[in-house]
Amino acid sequence: MSYDFQLLSVAVAEGVATVTIEHPPINLFDLALMDEIGRVGEALAADDAVRVIVFESADPEFFIAHADVELIQTLPADNRARPEEISFFHQMLELYRNMPKVSIGKLEGIARGGGSEFLLALDMRFAALGRAVLSQPEVAIGIIPGGGGCVRLPRLIGRGRALEVILGCEDFDAATAERYGYVNRALAPATLGPFVDNLARRIAGFPAHAIAGAKAAINNGEALPIEAALLEEEHCFNLTLCEPETRALMDRFMANGGQTREVELQGIPLPD
Repeated sequence: MSYDFQLLSVAVAEGVATVTIEHPPINLFDLALMDEIGRVGEALAADDAVRVIVFESADPEFFIAHADVELIQTLPADNRARPEEISFFHQMLELYRNMPKVSIGKLEGIARGGGSEFLLALDMRFAALGRAVLSQPEVAIGIIPGGGGCVRLPRLIGRGRALEVILGCEDFDAATAERYGYVNRALAPATLGPFVDNLARRIAGFPAHAIAGAKAAINNGEALPIEAALLEEEHCFNLTLCEPETRALMDRFMANGGQTREVELQGIPLPD
């Protein structure tokens, strides 16, 4: 599949699609970038050659600066009705959360407001020490995080810390973001790229149906009571057993020394 975008470049290798954002001068999350982020998500979700998506920026100082304030200024100033369906922006981010592919944000610069909310919708986030900046500064200009920040951030870092981030409107560095759970890990800049690349390739080497099943079980389980979530997990597990590839992989696991003391002391003998 070919990918032709103005603000994004896409490279696919070994099951990993690396999407590089390049929208000078600050990678503003305007309508043009929102449109391309949505369209590339739809295309990648349909590409059987892709199992993992990594987002990065061509600008070492900005990942996505924030949502376009001029665009927000055009929204109605008298709309007090409760919405009956989620917005285009929410639909775009939910696409990444729900797709049967893994999405990873590689953060080396600034991601405030909508840029932070985009990262929160991805499956994992990794940040460069001394370079990455995360923030939800919306309250300072009289609005609230309206792209999922008020919903996703508390689920990641807890209510108290989310209130600190959202009401304090301060920048968070990579080390603090890692400690809070805002990102998975904070790594040295020289280490970040190789770590994310290796993790992406490792995941992409596993069966697509198992990746999709694990993600579905986690997504569904988040919103359900524990017993209902366990039933959903069992259903997803049973579906993986229906795949012929699963039986072949388990046979190879055993042939590689699985369940033997000598081999397992060295690590799980994954199928080659």
